[in-house]
Amino acid sequence: MATRLNNPDYMKFPMQIGENGAVTSNRQHHVREQIEQVLFTDAGERWYRPEFGAGVRALVFEPNSPAIWEITKKRLSASLNEALAGEVAPASLEVNVTGEGEKLFITIAYTLATLNHSEQLEFVVGGDQ
Repeated sequence: MATRLNNPDYMKFPMQIGENGAVTSNRQHHVREQIEQVLFTDAGERWYRPEFGAGVRALVFEPNSPAIWEITKKRLSASLNEALAGEVAPASLEVNVTGEGEKLFITIAYTLATLNHSEQLEFVVGGDQ
């Protein structure tokens, strides 16, 4: 039973129903799913949390410049710190945003709290990826 307490299951996002009910994720996948929710949810999309989300898909209509990268980095850092509270060690969260042509490159690095497990995720927004 102790193993179960140290490795809980989380409901998968987006929600999926399998043969045995709701499909679950482990902690590492759950944190990645939370990050994807923040990245791809537009501000105002959630009725009770209108400030939630970074809305990076909308950035494809903005000029790809260092100014947009810095604004996006700050917005993402603030949103991710709030969304991942308790899951990720706050001092370990690093967000980097750059661009090239019509593509925006987002790198997010973090360490899972209590597990001391580090991860780095990379996302490409825009272009033909």
